[in-house]
Amino acid sequence: MKHFYLFSIILAIVLATSYIDAFTRTDFSEDFLFGAATSAYQWEGAVDEDGRTPSVWDTSSHCHNGSNGDIACDGYHKYKEDVKLMADIGLEAFRFSISWSRLIPNGRGPINPKGLLFYKNLIKELRSHGIEPHVTLYHYDLPQSLEDEYGGWINRKIIEDFTAFADICFREFGDDVKLWTTINEATIFSFAFYGEGIKFGHCSPTKYINCSTGNSCMETYIAGHNMLLAHASASSLYKLKYKSKQRGSLGLSIFSLGLSPYTNSKDDEIATQRAKAFLYGWMLKPLVYGDYPDEMKRTLGSRLPVFSKEESEKVKGSSDFVGIIHYTTVYVTNRPAPYIFPSSTNKGFFTDMGAYIISAGNSSSFEFDAIPWGLEGILEHLKQSYNNPPIYILENGTPMKHDSMLQDRPRVEYIQAYIGAVLNAIKNGSDMRGYFVWSLIDLYEITVGYTTSFGMYYVNFSDPCRKRSPKLSASWYTGFLNGTIDVASQDITQLQSNFSAGSSSL
Repeated sequence: MKHFYLFSIILAIVLATSYIDAFTRTDFSEDFLFGAATSAYQWEGAVDEDGRTPSVWDTSSHCHNGSNGDIACDGYHKYKEDVKLMADIGLEAFRFSISWSRLIPNGRGPINPKGLLFYKNLIKELRSHGIEPHVTLYHYDLPQSLEDEYGGWINRKIIEDFTAFADICFREFGDDVKLWTTINEATIFSFAFYGEGIKFGHCSPTKYINCSTGNSCMETYIAGHNMLLAHASASSLYKLKYKSKQRGSLGLSIFSLGLSPYTNSKDDEIATQRAKAFLYGWMLKPLVYGDYPDEMKRTLGSRLPVFSKEESEKVKGSSDFVGIIHYTTVYVTNRPAPYIFPSSTNKGFFTDMGAYIISAGNSSSFEFDAIPWGLEGILEHLKQSYNNPPIYILENGTPMKHDSMLQDRPRVEYIQAYIGAVLNAIKNGSDMRGYFVWSLIDLYEITVGYTTSFGMYYVNFSDPCRKRSPKLSASWYTGFLNGTIDVASQDITQLQSNFSAGSSSL
């Protein structure tokens, strides 16, 4: 077993480097979108300005006197500067989210005119620079008022409130927004923040311990079920009222680990199939076929909610595309293995899954090796198992210590390896529509605050002005998008040398 593990690590490294075959921007179609991403709470700041009210993310980030997104990158005030950075890179699209409690402070009811104006101005600024807005409606920041009133996503009342929120967004922004993601990372959001997971909007780090019976053991799956129904409701509304005029597309995104058997044993292969059912099929099977995977039904029994016939028909076909959030790949085994996720994550979900996961290469919860064959495996699986849906890679990136210098060569190597994997997937027949780097600039991150970051621009969080400075990755992405970098022939060392000559240390 030990020899196989060492071989697997070596194989991962070799395969990662082998993906850098010759390619340029022109190898992708003109309508394929290259972009970068952020989210409202991680980027905007201004949490108590101009009518915004607290979200569950505000509450949780303030629970233990740790870091928070009160100011974050101050994107609320510096959005024009950031759009200029996007234009300098040559971004073709920018993914951001709408703060529900900034737009509708009470969660339902009157619109906040200053919040509405901010998003209209942001979208206008993007459009004026030729950048396509990709809007996420929900990125973890439920208005705290709705959490307090009825428990948020574990209550079916959320479906009506989310649909009303989406209706306002479609009506107010839809003439200029053609790409919508309803819910970010619906899978990990359900299992990490419900049941035994961190409970967003509450200060208890783990709400339930050693779950074995009762409603607490169902919360993960109830939340996921309501997210699917809320997504389907918003999709139905869009098709009924807006699509014929606005001609946009709407999808749901899932967190997608690459999954590969740890050994060639039959048990590990079966465990990997179970993991795919729980981590991919949980959301994708209803979206494509109208019901949950058989593996989940057999395992969970009455703990898994049931779609009515009408709900099944409404969910099926409700996504115009699938959004993939991908960072790393893991090995899957049927044998017990150490738990690799943060201790507050829902262990009960992985117990239900009946499979153990092992980091591939040197990856951990907060450091990701480039393992591009893992992404190719996801895309091939979705092509074969889910009718080859249109796919956007909505987040892909690697963290580094925030106090590191601007020379983020590992990030450059990571990004170019995964762009190469996307191109390989296209050549193999996957319907790929876009790729978004996480993230445009350093952000407030959900589990690590400001200690590590993903940005192509460094943000000095000690500076009241939140000064932005380009990293090597920004220079590389610029060269790739404007066609001056051929991935095969471009020497990153030379790029580093040129970058160093034109920049200063922090």
